[in-house]
Amino acid sequence: MVHERNMEEKKPGSGSTPYEEICAMLKSLVEGVPYRIANLANASALLYQELTDLNWAGFYLLEEDRLVLGPFQGRTACIEIPVGKGVCGTAVAQNAIQLVEDVHQFSGHIACDGASNSEIVLPIRQEGNIVGVLDIDSPYIGRFTEVDAKGLSEFVTILESVWR
Repeated sequence: MVHERNMEEKKPGSGSTPYEEICAMLKSLVEGVPYRIANLANASALLYQELTDLNWAGFYLLEEDRLVLGPFQGRTACIEIPVGKGVCGTAVAQNAIQLVEDVHQFSGHIACDGASNSEIVLPIRQEGNIVGVLDIDSPYIGRFTEVDAKGLSEFVTILESVWR
């Protein structure tokens, strides 16, 4: 199911998002909070609430050679993703943001939710090592842009600063 709360506020894929405000909201939620899972849960809820045209927003946490499902908002999801597989595993293997306009054109895409058509994944790091990823999916092809990558990078930086 498409996140419908903000569907009429902008057209799908326009990439127009209030990241400065979202990051300020995240800071107020996580500063001084020593509970990683609680912070990730609130972070996924915040993204799902504030960004438009999403069907999934959440985290996978790195456990040895696989990503394991963490806090999220949206439909049920894959529980484990091997490093190097799918968009999330590729983000870890390449240690880089993956901005995928059309997941059906991404070699090795793992379809946890058949309604997803575009995706952005950002590595989360501690002391230079990847500890997880932020994964966001949309039912719209081309939903995510460089504006999203930049804004979400700041979002991840805030989470990294309180990671415990």
